[in-house]
Amino acid sequence: MPGAALLKHLYICGMKYLITGLGNPGSEYADTRHNIGFAVVNLLCTQLEGKWRMDHHGELAEVKYKGRTLLLLKPHTYMNLSGKAVRYWMQKEKIEPENILVVCDDLNLVFGKQRLRPKGSDGGHNGLKSIQELLNSDAYPRLRVGIGDNFNKGRQVNFVLGKWTNDEAAELPHILEKSTEVIKAFATIGITRAMNVLSRP
Repeated sequence: MPGAALLKHLYICGMKYLITGLGNPGSEYADTRHNIGFAVVNLLCTQLEGKWRMDHHGELAEVKYKGRTLLLLKPHTYMNLSGKAVRYWMQKEKIEPENILVVCDDLNLVFGKQRLRPKGSDGGHNGLKSIQELLNSDAYPRLRVGIGDNFNKGRQVNFVLGKWTNDEAAELPHILEKSTEVIKAFATIGITRAMNVLSRP
C-alpha cells in the first residue's frame, strides 16, 4: 500500500539524525578551541561504540541510540566550507533540517557555557555562515559551546586556534560530557526538552 509505505519511509527518516561537529582537520588543529565540535562528536562516538571512516567531505561514524540512528560527521572541508559537507550528507541521507545538529565553539559565551537553539544567526562563526549560505536558511539546530573571549585586541585568531590552558583542559571532560548528554536528549526527546538538560548542574 503506497500510503503505508510512505508513512514508514517518513518514520524511518524521522529517526535519523546528522550530528556535525565543526573543526579543522590536521594534527596542527587538534585540541584547539576552534575544534571543540570535533571533540564533542569524538566523545559521543566513543560512548556509543562507533567507528570513524573516511568518506565524502570528512570522517563519518554511524551509531545507534535508543532506536535512533545518529550519523556523526567531522567535515574535512575546513571550517569556512563546512556547509559543503553538511549539505552533501543531508541530501544523501535524506535528513530534514530539524534533524541535524551542528556543534561549534562560541566566543560570545563564557568558557563552558552551552546554548542549544533551533535556529539563529551565524554570530560571526565562519562554519555556521557557510552552512547557512549553502542551506539557504538559518533554521537548523545548533549547539554552541563557549570558549570565552580572553584575548587581547587583534589576537582573536590566535586565541581561537590556540590550545586549551591547563585550567581549561581540566574542566573540558565535564563540558564534553554535558554536550553529549544534550545531543542524546535532542535525538530522543526533542530540542525543546533537550534545552532543559543544559539547566541541570
